[in-house]
Amino acid sequence: MSRNTFTPRFTRAEVWKGWQRQPSQPERPIPYDVQLITLKLADALPQHALRAVSDELKDLPQAQRALQRRQRLEEVLLQGEGCCLLSEPRMAAELADALELHNRKRYKLIAWCIMPNHAHILLEPTYSMPRIVQAWKSATTRWMLLNKDELKLQTPGRMLWKRDYWDRYIPEAQQLGKAIQQVHSSPVQAGLCERPEQWRWSSVSNGAH
Repeated sequence: MSRNTFTPRFTRAEVWKGWQRQPSQPERPIPYDVQLITLKLADALPQHALRAVSDELKDLPQAQRALQRRQRLEEVLLQGEGCCLLSEPRMAAELADALELHNRKRYKLIAWCIMPNHAHILLEPTYSMPRIVQAWKSATTRWMLLNKDELKLQTPGRMLWKRDYWDRYIPEAQQLGKAIQQVHSSPVQAGLCERPEQWRWSSVSNGAH
């Protein structure tokens, strides 16, 4: 697939025709837009780092504070705080498998990169995004709990992931290439490799682009 163009695999009619169940509660609207999701391990943003960022930005106008806080916290993530459990190859492989499990069923994966303490996933959802994220978290948390003693994993406790996740919409096709590049360049920015294709745990090194 070209980095500069993106053709959605699903149409609205195809998705809605495929639903056979009646949810017990109203579903949140499905956006049918490309989204960039960031998952964070439970200890990836420790309290001392959160306090430091808050103190640093406290004098900014409120309108600027939220954007600057997000940017600063993204920089903190690249510093590799916490147990960095995703640097364990079998843990990273489990997350990669979880991402692939519902690919082209509940979403279309466009690009992804698994970092030591977080992961970026660029996708086009055709299903409830919170449910998609919960499926990823549940599968990887179960694996971690089953294998942590045998592998002597340094884990952040029983809760592998932070409860929330970051999302950003990519509304225009011309922004997609930049978003893919952003995902794949994360390990370079963190000083983990010199070129994106050298990083094992991303779609660029797995032949997706």
